[in-house]
Formats: sequence, structure tokens, C-alpha cells
Amino acid sequence: MANQKLTREQQTYAVQALACFDSPAVVVAALKKEFGVAVSPQAVECYDPTKKAGRNIAARWKALFEETRKTFLEDTASIAISHRAVRLRALQRMADKAETQGNMVLASSLLKQAAEEVGGSYTNRRELTGKDGKDLPVPVSPVTIFQLPDNGRS
Repeated sequence: MANQKLTREQQTYAVQALACFDSPAVVVAALKKEFGVAVSPQAVECYDPTKKAGRNIAARWKALFEETRKTFLEDTASIAISHRAVRLRALQRMADKAETQGNMVLASSLLKQAAEEVGGSYTNRRELTGKDGKDLPVPVSPVTIFQLPDNGRS
């Protein structure tokens, strides 16, 4: 693979992709697809300051990497699949295709997954209620009253 010199735009793309945890191989493929440039994974790895190959990266690239990674880790809202509606639409498309192709086992599995998604199975939030949405009964345990020794303090 011939290593072409990357433009500033391509370097920025590589740094940001690596900061978003894309592997060097994924970045190489993306650079080829987006910009038509051929570089090796080793050449791309030089733009990752967390790797040995990138330890001497220019300060501007290191700052861009750190800022991009921080934003990426804090902002899951910008990732489409993090939204329930996006996941449900994708499941709908897959279930329709599976059914059209006669793959009822897959279609059934996708329908189950969609039902779990709607039912909140993939969230950390759980609401526990009693019958008819009332509060759960709190078990009452017998209370034992202890007589503390006087020890002459009365």
C-alpha cells in the first residue's frame, strides 16, 4: 500500500476518527472511501497520542484528539443508535426484510427484541409498583424492645 501524504483535512479526519475509538484499519478504509487516499494502518496510528506510534504527535493534533474524545464520551445524544426511535426503526426494517424473505425465526426474534425495547428492557430504569400501580407493601417486622441495663445512671 502506497502511503500518500495526508492533507490537513485528512489528518483532522484521522485524528477525530481515532479519538472516537475507530481502529486504524477502519480509518484507513474510511480515508480511502472518503478521500481516495491510500495509507497504511501504521501511518494512521501515528495520529493517536494514546499509542506508542503517536507519542510525538504535534500539540495541535493531541489537543484535537483529547477534545474530540472528551466530547465523544460525554455526548451520546449525537450517536443515532443511542435513541430508542432509531433502534425501533432499524428493527422494523430488519423484521420486514426477514419476513419478506421467509425467515420467520429471525422475524420473530426481531419482534421480541422490539417488544423488549419498548418495554424498557434495555434501560437501567425500573419502576416497581404493587397492584393497580399502588405502592408496594412494606413488610412490617416485629419490633423487639430492649431493656438497657441501668448501670447506676438513673
